[in-house]
Order: sequence, then C-alpha cells, then structure tokens
Amino acid sequence: MYRIGEFSKISRIPVSALRYYGDCGLLPPQAIDPQTGYRYYSAAQLPRLNRILALKDLGLSLEEIGSLLDGELPAAELRGMLRLKSAEISHAVTEQQQMLSRVEARLRLIESEGTMPEQEVVLKELDPIHVLSIREVVDAPTKIGDLIGDGFAALMPAGVMPTAPCFALYHDPEFKPDEVDVEIAFPVGDEVTVAPNTPGGRAFQARTVPGGKAAVTVHHGGYDTIDEAYGRIGSWIADNGLKFAGPPQEAYLTQPDDPAGPVTEIRFPVE
Repeated sequence: MYRIGEFSKISRIPVSALRYYGDCGLLPPQAIDPQTGYRYYSAAQLPRLNRILALKDLGLSLEEIGSLLDGELPAAELRGMLRLKSAEISHAVTEQQQMLSRVEARLRLIESEGTMPEQEVVLKELDPIHVLSIREVVDAPTKIGDLIGDGFAALMPAGVMPTAPCFALYHDPEFKPDEVDVEIAFPVGDEVTVAPNTPGGRAFQARTVPGGKAAVTVHHGGYDTIDEAYGRIGSWIADNGLKFAGPPQEAYLTQPDDPAGPVTEIRFPVE
C-alpha cells in the first residue's frame, strides 16, 4: 500500500483533495494506522478516483457523485456522459479547453482499466549521471518548458553541449499543480562544472544524479494525457511489490517542433 503522499504522486491529485474525498466518504483510505493516523491507499483505488474526477469535471456535486458511484455506475453509461460533455465543451470558449483535455484523459483511463499490458512498464538500471541543473518552484506544469528553454539559451551559446536528453526531477512530497518544485537537469561531461547564468538570471548547479533501479514507461503525446502513463506505472509498481526510492523523473526525448509529437520517458526510482 502507499502512504497518502505517494498515492498523490501516482494519481497526480493533491493530498488535501485526497483527505477531503476521504473525509466525505467518497474515497476512504484503504487503511489507517491506529497509532500514527497515517492514511494508506492501494493502486486498486485508482479506478474509483478516476470516476470521481471525471464526474467532478462534468459539474456534478460530491453528493451526486457519491450517489452515482454507490449505485455502481456502469462504465458504458459513464462513457456516454463523458462523450456528451466533451461535445459541449468543444463548442465552448477557449478557456474551457483544459477541462476538455482532462475529461478525455480520464475517459481513456476508465476505458483501459484492466487492459493495460505489463510490458509497457519495465525495470531499468539507471547509471549515475553528471548534470548541470536549475531548480525552481513554478506555479504550473506548463512553466517547465520555460525553464528548459532558459537553460538551453545559456548552455548552447557557451558551447556546452548536453550529452543526453534533458530531464526533470520532481522533488515535491506530493503532487501540487500550482506549486511544482522541479529541477531541470542537463546531462554534460564530467569535466563541465560551471556555466553562465541563464538569460532569466538562473544559476546552474553541477551535481551527479544517483543511479539505481527505476520503473520506466514511455508516453507518446502531450502533457494533457500524461496522467495515463503515471497511473500505469503506479499500478505496475504496486503489482510488483516495489516502493518509491527517489523523486520521479521525466526525460524529454524529442524536440518541441518534432512533427511526430512529444515523447516523454517517465522514471520512478524504486527499491
């Protein structure tokens, strides 16, 4: 089972929301330690959480959601409801586009329950890697691209060529969509220890990111659908009796203008 912070990382839902869903009876913890009060969740609770989030994006109240879930809402009926909402949102204003993406992503998660092949996640041995990195707390995941661009804008003119794709490390103990503690790491040769500050005034730190075992999967597509890959890798970790052993990583394997679309390798250090 996962502690609430670990379950927050897998589900990409803040701890505060998980506590609220638990307190109102929508998603009670799998277990609560009577001595410490720690809440524990299992990967088997992800399907119910997906339904809660999908119905919430449809505009239903938590009371209405509870009634539907307690009545064992069929997946086919839920798919129909989500498709109807998708059609409504597609004709709404531009500001509703993000809501549409979340509904469609949760729909794909629900449709794929129990059908995700295990071979999509593999256990890899990561080598230690020397990097120049910048770390910052940003107010939205979309700002991560700004950090990457700022880093490259300093390294390339200085003649510092990364030796592998850059990657992000997420240092938060839980998922916080509006307060993301992220480190962007640019792999470089061991002899490279300094670089000029970025155009945005950020300073690089030279360090070695530790190696070790990691559960790894590859996501093809944009960031609006990456939750599917996180859910898949979280279920695989639980099924194989592993535990988190460090901050998750996202390696960006393609260029932003690649016509084939973005490809992201997600890595969860495990033990």
